[in-house]
Amino acid sequence: MEENVTKQRPFGMRDKVSYAAGDLGCNMSFALKSTIMAIFWTQFMALGETLYATLLLVVQIWDAINDPLLGSMFDADKRKYKHGKFKTYIFIGAIGLLFSGLFFFLPIPGAPKVMRCILFVLGYVLWDAFYTVANVPYGSMMSVISTDPSDRSQLSTWRSIGSMLGNIVPMVLLPILCYDASNNLKGNTVFVAAIIMGIVGLACFIFMLKTTTIRVEENSVTISEKVQKFNVLKAMANFMKNPPAIGATLAAMAMFIGMQGSSTATTVLFQSYFGNAQISGIIMLIGYLPMFLFMPFIKKIVDKWGKKEACSVGAAVSVLGALLLFLPLGNGTAGLVGYVIAQVFFGLGLGFYTCVSWALMADAIDYNEWKNGTKEEGTVYSLHSFFRKLAQGLGPSLVILIMGALGYDGELGAAQPFPVAEKMKWLVAALYTFSAIVMFVSITFIYNLNKKKVEVMTAELAERRAAEQENADEEIEVEEVVASVDEAIEDEEAAEPIEVESNDE
Repeated sequence: MEENVTKQRPFGMRDKVSYAAGDLGCNMSFALKSTIMAIFWTQFMALGETLYATLLLVVQIWDAINDPLLGSMFDADKRKYKHGKFKTYIFIGAIGLLFSGLFFFLPIPGAPKVMRCILFVLGYVLWDAFYTVANVPYGSMMSVISTDPSDRSQLSTWRSIGSMLGNIVPMVLLPILCYDASNNLKGNTVFVAAIIMGIVGLACFIFMLKTTTIRVEENSVTISEKVQKFNVLKAMANFMKNPPAIGATLAAMAMFIGMQGSSTATTVLFQSYFGNAQISGIIMLIGYLPMFLFMPFIKKIVDKWGKKEACSVGAAVSVLGALLLFLPLGNGTAGLVGYVIAQVFFGLGLGFYTCVSWALMADAIDYNEWKNGTKEEGTVYSLHSFFRKLAQGLGPSLVILIMGALGYDGELGAAQPFPVAEKMKWLVAALYTFSAIVMFVSITFIYNLNKKKVEVMTAELAERRAAEQENADEEIEVEEVVASVDEAIEDEEAAEPIEVESNDE
């Protein structure tokens, strides 16, 4: 099936703001989970480090598996929906996210441990399923909003803005609201926050659905009529032969292992090392600020240097920031200032990747079409999500186990012994360094779509699609001519007089 670009209003600011609202909606839910979940379940719900890590790993493995399954179902779904396939799936997922988030954060620490385990597993599985239903088509939607690489870069940047707002607001407010004067978590407040953030997230999704313009035929999964049936195994094999997809995915996995994996250790660092959990979000916000400084210039940077090139430089800066965390400055003012400076450098470098990461995947989807003749937006993106979520599950699970081995005891809450709290500082530094180095290697040496190659790929795909469209138009014209000839013959036969044989002898 060829890709049909529909005639719609020109791409503009409305598209960018609308697309940003979608990730804002996603991250209202995601940020609550990533910011509070581990402390909520290890300290407030008292599951214990080993049990929590085991259950988290189990649900995240399912999380990783369910993404490509739902992605392939999405690709294979050719039904016509009143509001479009993408928007229908996203709306269903958005509704589910609201209620599953409330279920997951029910504050019942006095319940039997078996019930708490069931609540954790069932709540997470439901939350994850609805998140996938909303997030996979949302990520793939970039490919059908516009086919222009520059437009996609802008969508990726604005998606990053939405993502950062969705992360920053909870990251700053939740520690202030949800920790008491003794730096311990208030579980009932977390549940109220889940209600408010769920409603805000749903409102953001609804705004996006009402204002997004789809310009490309949604069911244009392939551009070759020779592909008769969607083959998920072949799609997976194609993914593994797609260097841009692999490079972008490894970079994302590294980011999640470093940032998400270290989130619990970072919280304990502020609880027990710096002795102030409530300011942890504000410190993290300072690390995000450099990203906003160059966001207005990201389009010019990408247009001049290319996405891959900008990300490589950024990753190198992040390596520098991560190494600064190893400075032995203590837990006083000097230590806190040093931590902030390291966060600024790390965040500055990470900002390059964050702003164009989704555009990297959009180009990887095009690369799959360029090399293999199949677009497969849903599957390529969902396989990317598979490995991202594998990192999201494996990283925090392993880090919790490492924290336990280093002496962390969730039942002590903020009252961790100082030697244990100090070990959290070195653990955070090690995770950030690992993350930055892997990101640099993945983008610089594996992701092979530099600026020049993207231009060649885009031009060749445009020619191929134009040829496919021209052939399709010619086939339609031939069919119309044949139909008109057949109709003329039928009319002529109907107009001929009917001769009646006489019986007279």
